[in-house]
Amino acid sequence: MGQKALVRDLLQDPAWEEKDVGFPLPDSSHACVVSLPTWDSVIGYEEDDPAIVARMRAGYPRFFIHPITARYFEQVEARFADEGSRIIAYSSEEAARRAASYVLEQSGVTARLLSVERAHLMVPKAGYAAARDYWRHTGEIISSRQAEDLLNGSSSDSRLAESHRQSIARVLEVESRDAFLLESGMAAIFTLFRVITERRPGLKTLQLCFPYVDALKIQEQFGAGVDFVNDATGDGLEEALCAIRAGTYAAVFCEVPSNPLLHTVDLPAVAEACQDGAVPLLVDDTVCSHQNIDTLAYADAASTSLTKWVSGVGDVLAGSIRLRKDSQFADEFREVLEREVPGGSRLYHRDGDALVRNASDFRERVRKCNCNGLKIAAFLAAQPEVAEVWYPAFTDREAYEAIRRPDGGYGGLISFTLKESDKTAVMYEAMQFCKGPSLGTDYTLVCPYTLLAHYREMAWARSCGVSAALLRISVGRETEEELIARLERAFAVVR
Repeated sequence: MGQKALVRDLLQDPAWEEKDVGFPLPDSSHACVVSLPTWDSVIGYEEDDPAIVARMRAGYPRFFIHPITARYFEQVEARFADEGSRIIAYSSEEAARRAASYVLEQSGVTARLLSVERAHLMVPKAGYAAARDYWRHTGEIISSRQAEDLLNGSSSDSRLAESHRQSIARVLEVESRDAFLLESGMAAIFTLFRVITERRPGLKTLQLCFPYVDALKIQEQFGAGVDFVNDATGDGLEEALCAIRAGTYAAVFCEVPSNPLLHTVDLPAVAEACQDGAVPLLVDDTVCSHQNIDTLAYADAASTSLTKWVSGVGDVLAGSIRLRKDSQFADEFREVLEREVPGGSRLYHRDGDALVRNASDFRERVRKCNCNGLKIAAFLAAQPEVAEVWYPAFTDREAYEAIRRPDGGYGGLISFTLKESDKTAVMYEAMQFCKGPSLGTDYTLVCPYTLLAHYREMAWARSCGVSAALLRISVGRETEEELIARLERAFAVVR
């Protein structure tokens, strides 16, 4: 079977038509894409319905253990696991030790490292859910390529770490010494979180604006806790700025723009307060990418999920941390990160190879998706059935413009709701796009974001202004005409 046929089979979505594919396809054996083409399939996935889960051949790796990785775990379990225990591997011995502490805290169960494989944890079944939660929240996981090589008895090649670091640093437009590559975007955020909370133990962190789900979870479940300011405007922002100036927090976290509501906080004002209070400002710019916005003009460090726009294909998991070279914390952070990320990269060498290869057309990917994103956002805003559209060109425009690069655009991520929310499921099923929980790919992705990210906390999400009926589109590189035609056909169904 050819690669295109394999990918279509993986996606299980009739909307994936060969005539639409004018860009590189993922390595199908390591794809981290999944299709949930119907509303019921989304709910079935969240409810762990065997009829749905059994059909899934792949998924986002922090949430769904890749089949190759699962086979490797089964092999290790057969050789080393005690009866009633499971094996799970992390990206390092240090990560496995942290996971063991988390399992004990969350479940009261003692897990132990394997003496033969120090990054592997043997966990009694009663603690396995907690071990998987650590895998999901922190992103400190092994990749399917690493699992594949472990199955085959192949060894890793750490000599390539510096080469990968230099290549991606050029893409990220920072000096090599200020770029650090990690095994996932969440691992980048979690590493920054550990660095800043260890330097000021006992202090809370501050989260501005509604964040990606696990970015908040790690602040809630590790460290001293978090203060969350959902509406970071007006009096809410002023109160937060006063607390920052007083040095109340270990660090300030924010996503610019936020996911999924595309809000942009007043980053210059926050940066000024952080400077006054000697509080690190840590910004994640995954949603629009550094090609569109210059977060390092204000942030002390920026994280991003390289899985998204930089890779853009959906077959490698990776993250990065970038340091602002003139930050008051630059030397301190650089020294710590050189220990945390030896050689500047924690990527498995084959994942690094894939990332460097995929990143070769990063600039063209972002440019094209900027153009398509603006046109699709305008199209959606003009539809009488649409209640609201969230997009940086419309949402907090002044704050976004303050950090937009002179040649930057507004990205390819858009969220919207319908006036008649009871038609959302019909609309979703009528949208002939790939359907899965990611963004920043060459192919358009649509998902019912709130159901996927906050299924078990829907009331809380709603209280933060995130509707259960919100649909999120990551616009790809298909032609504008094809994108509009597909959307017109979907709207015709709900009219």
